[in-house]
Amino acid sequence: MLTVLILLPLLGAVVTAVVPGALARLAGVGFAVATLVAGVVAALQYDAGDGMQLTETHTWIESLGVHYALGVDGLGLLMVLLTVVLVPIVLLAGWNESEEPGNSGAKAFFAWTLALEAMSLAVFTATDVLLFYVVFEATLIPAYFLIGGFGRSGRGRAATKFLIYQLAGGLVMLASVIGLYVVSADAGTPSFLISDLAAIDIDPITQRWLFVGFFIAFAIKAPMFPVHTWLADTTEKATTGTSVLLVCILDKIGTFGMLRFCLGLLPDASQWATPVVVVLALVSIIYGALVAIGQDDVLRLIGLTSLSHFGFIVLGIFVFSSTGGAGAILYMVNHGIATALMFLVAGFLIRRTGTASIREMGGVERTAPVLAGFFLVAGLAACGLPGLSPFVSEMMVIIAAFDHHWLVGSVAVLAIVLAAFYALWMYQRTMTGAGRLGAVEVRDLDRREVGVLAPLLLALVLFGFYPMPLLDVINPVVHDTLAGVGIGQEGGHQ
Repeated sequence: MLTVLILLPLLGAVVTAVVPGALARLAGVGFAVATLVAGVVAALQYDAGDGMQLTETHTWIESLGVHYALGVDGLGLLMVLLTVVLVPIVLLAGWNESEEPGNSGAKAFFAWTLALEAMSLAVFTATDVLLFYVVFEATLIPAYFLIGGFGRSGRGRAATKFLIYQLAGGLVMLASVIGLYVVSADAGTPSFLISDLAAIDIDPITQRWLFVGFFIAFAIKAPMFPVHTWLADTTEKATTGTSVLLVCILDKIGTFGMLRFCLGLLPDASQWATPVVVVLALVSIIYGALVAIGQDDVLRLIGLTSLSHFGFIVLGIFVFSSTGGAGAILYMVNHGIATALMFLVAGFLIRRTGTASIREMGGVERTAPVLAGFFLVAGLAACGLPGLSPFVSEMMVIIAAFDHHWLVGSVAVLAIVLAAFYALWMYQRTMTGAGRLGAVEVRDLDRREVGVLAPLLLALVLFGFYPMPLLDVINPVVHDTLAGVGIGQEGGHQ
């Protein structure tokens, strides 16, 4: 089932690239919807709390112990579902955007998007470390062409900066991947299977060196301070659809990898590194929010808010408690939904006004109340309004942070105030008042655009009031992960 899930968008990318231009959009959306259906079918086969499921393992390179091995637990399943839901929304939202002057055309945009979806699904389902590394690096190819081929002036430089950062992280991670092979070979039988590696007792010093390699790569991908500078440049220059793919899907590989590899394979080193990681997470939370406040470009601002949000996710992971871990995984899902909504609404706004400058906007809500309403909800979600899904995950992480240390929790709480400031101030400057656009008739959202945004809004409200369907899938994963680290369900050592 998981192989089908990966091959569908990959086949769709090929078909979309070769069919006549008029059919490219329809073919792309058709394959994206088919992948969504396949993802739902896979989810219906999943039994929460029963470990790794939908598994398949085939020998790939026998002499090196490399396997084509796939499987999902609750974490992988939620990332798969987030991916298959967001991709068709991005394609529908970018229906006309890809054909704007200077862009590479709808055929290329739809094909590269489907290719990125296929590689992302492979990352979230890979249970062999070398397979994970291969597809981890493969995601950079479609991502590079999506950034460099579509968007605003300066996107080529942003794409190059993105690629350099990601390749540097990948090279560092490769050293740790090779290190795991050496460890498994010394233990008797070379293997890259995560299940085999988890059973090996790796000495603490070796664990620390391996942890550093994995963590640097995942911190760049996430991103975290101080290896985050590619993020704002990319979201500013790329299209909003590409930014959704990068920030809401691809960047989740960073925090996904921290859970799967750092905590899953290197538990002693993860606890050893906790003080430093918690400090970096807190710096990311506060720094991202403060820098976002000073931005004039709306897309750059949204990108920097994600630096703050990813800090919350990493903090939840490394406080080593059931509440923090569950909150972090739930935050990964909720951030993907809320930030996708904010990016897409901002994209619709920019195409109508012709500018991304906040100071040049103003008074948009007068003639476009529906657009303004969606933008307000997205902003309120970013600052954790009760009743919207990010509130639940944010509170879980903050509670766990206070349990970890009162000072950690106090710093994290400060971010809520800062988030309210940048979100509401952004709304006030763009939608109210009488800015440059105050006397201009800004067209409101049409039915297609409302239809694209409606599922995201519905998910924000639904999971804000009833997050248990997600937590029922998340909690067993957190329990198993903490048990592997030697932490009991309440956060104490076993």
